Amino acid sequence: MVSQVNINELNLIQLSNGQDLSYQHFGCDYLTAPVVVINHPLTANSCVTGENGWWNDIVGENKAIDTNRFAVIVFNIPGNGYDGTLIENYSNWHTGTIAGFFCAGLRQLGITKIHALIGGSIGSGIAWEMAALSPNFIEHLIPIAGDWKSSDWMIATTYIQNQILESNPKPLEIARMHAMMCYRTPQSFKLRFNRSINKELNIYNVESWLLYHGNKLKDRFHLQAYKTMNHLLGKIDICRNGKSFEENIQNIQSEIHIVSIDSDLFFPLSEDLETVALAKNAGVNIHHHLITSDFGHDAFLMEPKKVKEILTLILE
Repeated sequence: MVSQVNINELNLIQLSNGQDLSYQHFGCDYLTAPVVVINHPLTANSCVTGENGWWNDIVGENKAIDTNRFAVIVFNIPGNGYDGTLIENYSNWHTGTIAGFFCAGLRQLGITKIHALIGGSIGSGIAWEMAALSPNFIEHLIPIAGDWKSSDWMIATTYIQNQILESNPKPLEIARMHAMMCYRTPQSFKLRFNRSINKELNIYNVESWLLYHGNKLKDRFHLQAYKTMNHLLGKIDICRNGKSFEENIQNIQSEIHIVSIDSDLFFPLSEDLETVALAKNAGVNIHHHLITSDFGHDAFLMEPKKVKEILTLILE
């Protein structure tokens, strides 16, 4: 039995396999209104809007994802710690596992069709995997700053992150500092810091900024949760079902809108351009939207106006 859903309230589903799945619901009744599912990025959670919402500029009344019009469902990736649950055996999982949980949870809620599935970063990988698992379930598939597979670059990045997490005396702080080098760009650092000095600490401002972000994550995120999410980030692959990418994308019945960031170092534009070319060569009509930004991967969080323009165009 699914608990009564109230706006901004964390709810729990127990799937038939015994897996607990927590989620939040915003906006309209999900049994009568068009449903928008949002898959959160690595260190975020189900709280997309409201007092602590991480995507407040995008989700809410009269915003790009309008809660007056849509029912918005956001699951927590199991093990992200937001619901107090940590996963010990996360190494047995991949993003396809999470996609299976999310699809099962939506059906258990009585949702038979998703109007739009939006994923950011790792959430995009999970969105691709949901589309591969349930190719007739999603009307609009919208991966933002993500990919259908973990590239060699991503596998290498998550490998280094894991080495830090397993061996460093300050694992979360140092892992976060390293990750910030992938989330932003050299140009964004120059624009913001320009070799300026933090006189109080007698270090460069870019160094104090890295220290700040490392300590901030340590204070709000559990080490086990970060290990879980990092592991999943390196395990994205819609082709694990034995089919080629071309076969998978031909099978997906969604209207596909890939949203790339031209300066993204984490999920590079070149990978999305290759995906678009493969899809078109396979006869699939695919839409490609480009965000131009100095901020790199984090532009989908830092440049809401540009994201809003794209989402408004698609959802209208």
